Amino acid sequence: MSLFTPADKALWRLALPMIFSNITVPLLGLVDTAVIGHLDSPVYLGGVAIGATATSFLFMLLLFLRMSTTGLTAQAFGARDPLRLARALIQPLLLALGAGAAIVLLRTPLIELALHIVGGSDAVLEQARRFLEIRWLSAPASLANLVLLGWLLGVQYARAPVILLVVGNVLNIALDLWLVMGLHMNVQGAALATVCAEYATFFIGLLMVRRVMTLRGISVTMLKTTWRGNFRRLLALNRDIMLRSLLLQLCFGALTVFGARLGPDIVAVNAVLMTMLTFTAYALDGFAFAVEAHSGQAYGARDGSQLLHVWNAACRQAGIVALAFAGVYAIAGEHIVALLTSLAELRQLADRYVFWQMVLPVIGVWCYLLDGMFIGATRGAEMRNSMAIAAVGFALTLLSVPALGNHGLWLSLTVFLALRGMSLAWIWRRHWRRDSWFS
Repeated sequence: MSLFTPADKALWRLALPMIFSNITVPLLGLVDTAVIGHLDSPVYLGGVAIGATATSFLFMLLLFLRMSTTGLTAQAFGARDPLRLARALIQPLLLALGAGAAIVLLRTPLIELALHIVGGSDAVLEQARRFLEIRWLSAPASLANLVLLGWLLGVQYARAPVILLVVGNVLNIALDLWLVMGLHMNVQGAALATVCAEYATFFIGLLMVRRVMTLRGISVTMLKTTWRGNFRRLLALNRDIMLRSLLLQLCFGALTVFGARLGPDIVAVNAVLMTMLTFTAYALDGFAFAVEAHSGQAYGARDGSQLLHVWNAACRQAGIVALAFAGVYAIAGEHIVALLTSLAELRQLADRYVFWQMVLPVIGVWCYLLDGMFIGATRGAEMRNSMAIAAVGFALTLLSVPALGNHGLWLSLTVFLALRGMSLAWIWRRHWRRDSWFS
């Protein structure tokens, strides 16, 4: 079979721009760290780190807004149903704006709760509080942007998600440099930069959505009526995906907690290695996003042959990219670590664990792709169950940490990714044998 069929080309048309736009996300984190890290006190960096972690945890729980929107939109796109396309936009958008407004109104008690859970020195927590009080003002725009991104991805408008992510992140970086370094606003400047970038992205996204609506025959009259109907299905789907995201967050949070118990050097080394893993995951997620859109379209059209073409193309192309990442880390892993830290003791320690970066792309790529298949089919309950199985395997493997040390942590993560892929593959294969995938 050819390694580059029409299905492969269709996949790359959507995956490639998403890969390039996705890698701007960790780039933004690096710039934030570099800018704040050059201020005259480490409490600023500590405050932003805590604030960013709390923000990530809260907003990642609401990532279902993007995922469910992509699946529902792709299905409506495949069925060529303008009314369903309009509903797939309006209902989650209203949900996002409502949740964002609630976060803004309740941000003071939420911030106090988050800082109480994290703990630490008063000086660092005060900087985190200043950061969060401004950062969470962006909640309505941040959550609405998830919906707009998911909807534009679902209609396979490849350029739009790229523009939204790249423009938003580049604007954020530029404002970061100006407000923090130029105007000396410290952590408030970093937070304000993100708020401005999120709202600018939101308005750009609305303009793009308006253009697509015109092309797809969606009228203003449709938008006025589509907020009603079938809302319960959306809430049930979002509930399942939110529980899945919570389990995912808890497992990754456990890596930090158990790493801290192994000592400060292990925490620092794992932070460096997680930077490499995050970069790999964001790149491979470009394929997962493309699979979501194509899988949802095939689901909406009830086209099994198209679904198989998408899956086979994704396995070929994403598998090759995953192997390429493994090869790069095998050849240049130590040099990449050296670029990320100048501390000789950390570089020497990291060399003992860098081989996990060769294993994880090859193990993890399948769960990323299968996530895309299930999101496209809006099978949230099965994704939740798969994540629960993986979380149990992760927890059991953590029992090896007293004997294996930090290797036990990375083994636990490997088992976690493997079980996610294996359980989803088993569920999908069972549906395929029973001819029940499109039910």
